[in-house]
Amino acid sequence: MLSVKRITKVFNPGTVIENIVLKDLSLSLEAGDFVTLIGGNGSGKSTLLNCIAGVYPVEAGAIIIDGVDVTKFREPKRAAILGRVFQEPMLGTASNMGIEENLALALRRGQRRGLKWGISNKEREKYRELLTTLELGLENRLSTKVGLLSGGQRQALTLLMATLKEPKLLLLDEHTAALDPKTAQKVLEMSDLIVREHDLTTLMVTHNMRDAIQYGNRLIMMHEGRIILDIRGEEKKNLAVEDLLRRFGNASGEEFVDSDALLA
Repeated sequence: MLSVKRITKVFNPGTVIENIVLKDLSLSLEAGDFVTLIGGNGSGKSTLLNCIAGVYPVEAGAIIIDGVDVTKFREPKRAAILGRVFQEPMLGTASNMGIEENLALALRRGQRRGLKWGISNKEREKYRELLTTLELGLENRLSTKVGLLSGGQRQALTLLMATLKEPKLLLLDEHTAALDPKTAQKVLEMSDLIVREHDLTTLMVTHNMRDAIQYGNRLIMMHEGRIILDIRGEEKKNLAVEDLLRRFGNASGEEFVDSDALLA
């Protein structure tokens, strides 16, 4: 489904501040995989997602999604087959447009916009049904400007928009990091439900070890631009934070120092 083949990403190449963020990295996801991706600050997690999404070009290697080599595709072209939810709730939605208008934009992603762009009553009813599943009362606020919503409401809406057309690959980039713990937990539970209901191939970056262990069928840990652990199946189900810390130390030769990752 997703095949990342020996990619390298370098920032400021040839300068005194050259930084090789991804180093000959390879990764494969099967259809339906829900992979959590964790690592310390600067390990390359978000850079990897940005390379997959086409935000950053790679210096070497290839990125293949659903059998198509997208390495040379720019971000807008990849967006037609990808869904993405960002860390910042302000991203991913148009704040000066209503909820139903944002959903309409998501539904029409990749289509040409003609003169008949209005939202039909049938379409509006579909949006109400979808919003009802979020249990946030948004189904009764279709015309409300998105900029008036709370951070958690916006992230829930962005998640719905990102999965409305069932993308080939869903990228969740620390999408609960800016939320309070209670709201973050609710958005995580929504994410898990949507991913499982639609059998979406998903790569979720998180800074929280407990969340990385709890969600998904596979856990990948990065360190200094490389994948050092790949844990799946029953092995992942039986994993504890202490086990993960020990295995990180054995694989990297270092102590894990990102205290935020240890938060419950």
